[in-house]
Amino acid sequence: MMKTGNGEWTYEVVQGWGRLPSGTEFGGTHGAIATDRAGRVYVSTQSETGILVYGADGTLLKTIAHEYPEAHSIVHAEEGGDEFFYCTVQKGTPKENWLFVKMKTDGTVVQKITAPQEAGFKTPNEWRLTAAVPAPDGSIFIANGYGDSRLFRFDKNGAFRASYAGKGCTEGLFNCNHGLAVDTRYDQPLLLVVDRENRRLCHFDFDGKFVRTTTLHLRRPCQVSFNGDHAVISELEGRVTILDKDNAPVAFLGDNPQKTQWANYALLPSDIPTAVFSAAHGCFIDRNGDIYVSDWNRTGRITKLVKSSS
Repeated sequence: MMKTGNGEWTYEVVQGWGRLPSGTEFGGTHGAIATDRAGRVYVSTQSETGILVYGADGTLLKTIAHEYPEAHSIVHAEEGGDEFFYCTVQKGTPKENWLFVKMKTDGTVVQKITAPQEAGFKTPNEWRLTAAVPAPDGSIFIANGYGDSRLFRFDKNGAFRASYAGKGCTEGLFNCNHGLAVDTRYDQPLLLVVDRENRRLCHFDFDGKFVRTTTLHLRRPCQVSFNGDHAVISELEGRVTILDKDNAPVAFLGDNPQKTQWANYALLPSDIPTAVFSAAHGCFIDRNGDIYVSDWNRTGRITKLVKSSS
C-alpha cells in the first residue's frame, strides 16, 4: 500500500479506485468532486461522459449531465429536504458555455445563470466563471476567476444583486478566484475564497466585504473542502495541504519533488508516481475523513486516500 502524509495525517492510496471500463478515459479531470447524502461520489470530467457517479467502493454507477462536458466546480447543498449541486460549467452543448447550473443529483437542471447585463462586460470572454456556492440566506455567489476575478452575488432566483473585488494583488482583490466555500468553523459563517495566482486564501463576509487573508505561500491553490475544523486544499503545483482551524498547515499529501511535473497537462497518469500529484485540481474530504483528489492532465486521474491504520 502506497502512503503519503505525516503523523496522524498519514494516508494510504486506494489502488484502482474509480477505474473506468477498458478503453475509456476521463478526458482530463479539470473539475471537481462532491458527494451526496447517500455517500455517492460525483466526479466531473472534460468529456461528453459528463459527471461520473461512483459508489464509495469505486464502482461506477452511472453518468449524468452529459450536455455539460466540462463542469469546473461542484458543490452539494440540501434545501428543504432536497439535494442539489451548484456547478460552474465551462462548456455545454451545443453553444451554452460559461454558465452557472443548479441541478438535481440525477442531473436534472433546475436553474441557470449566464453573464448579467448589469456587469458591464464588453465581450463574452470577460465572463469565465470558476466556482459557485449558496450562501446561508440562499443567495448565490459566483467567482469569475478565469475572467476579471470579480465576485458576483445573485439572489436565490438568479437575479443580479452585486459584484465585488476584481483583479489585483493587494488584499481584497484576486488574481483568479478559483474556488469558493462557506466556512462555518467560526462564530460567523464566512466565504472562503481560493485566490489561486496570488497563492493565498481569503475570508469575505456575505455582504462582499474583505475580512482577512488567512493563508499565504500556497502552491497555486485550486479548491477547498472542510471536515470539522480542518480544511483540505488542492494545489496545482503538485500537492494537497491540510490546514487546521488557525489555517496553518498540519500535513502535506502527495508532495511531488519533480517540479517539471507541476501543473503539467501533457503528462499521462502513468508518468506520475501513485502517491504523488502533478496538478491537484479538485479535492473533497468526505464525512469519514477519506480524501478524493483529481489531477489535471490530458487523460485525467482520480485518487482516493484513506487514513493509514498503522
